[in-house]
Amino acid sequence: MSDNKSNNSWLNSFFIETGELAYFTGRFFRESVKRPFEFKEFLRQCYNMGNRSLLLVGVTGFIIGLVFTLQSRPKMIELGAEAWLPSLVGISIIREIGPIITALICAGKIGSGIGAELGSMRVTEQIDAMDVSGTNPFKYLVVTRIMATTIMIPLLVLMGDFIALFGSFLIENLKGDVSLRLYVDEVMVSLEFIDFLPATIKTFFFGFAIGLVGCFKGYNCKHGTAGVGVAANSAVVETSMVLFIIDFVAVLVADIFY
Repeated sequence: MSDNKSNNSWLNSFFIETGELAYFTGRFFRESVKRPFEFKEFLRQCYNMGNRSLLLVGVTGFIIGLVFTLQSRPKMIELGAEAWLPSLVGISIIREIGPIITALICAGKIGSGIGAELGSMRVTEQIDAMDVSGTNPFKYLVVTRIMATTIMIPLLVLMGDFIALFGSFLIENLKGDVSLRLYVDEVMVSLEFIDFLPATIKTFFFGFAIGLVGCFKGYNCKHGTAGVGVAANSAVVETSMVLFIIDFVAVLVADIFY
């Protein structure tokens, strides 16, 4: 009996939060087209998110390129397909590994930061003070951050992809004496426009999801200062789940065109 009650309680909480998130999303689209536009705050958020995540994304991408090439090279040599390694790495990183790994890194870095920042503002009543003073806190705090993540995540993914390919080239140059020109030629010959298009489009959805869930958790933070940590943690966990769902749907859609 108690198990049924706990299951029902969990389902009720899930549907309630889903409805609140849907309303939050609708409010974002309504507020984003209304004046005034907080352009300066939007640019500041873009700079902060890009600047704070640049090093982490770069290092992660570089290590991905190194490790993926080192792990794949012995098997490719065994199969007599060493010359195909740049093509394999290029397609894998551009299509899937680069976008999803970079998005997960940004979910942990940016999503948790947004959740904690807005959560602390909520529990210290700064958001209420902005509302009383005549400022629209939703437009200033939420809209700018979601738009910034939607724009910056694709740029960070693009940078992470190129750094990952550079890391892969270093291994190929050291192990196989492959020149930069030959490596780039092999990668570019194997890639087509259809490889870039779905991988690029889905990064905008990744960025939107990171900003939306982070802002939703932080803006609706409850239970005092303890709720700030809960908001930051749940923002990362739920964003990661949403990213995997978006990625799965994107792969299904892209598979139609391949």
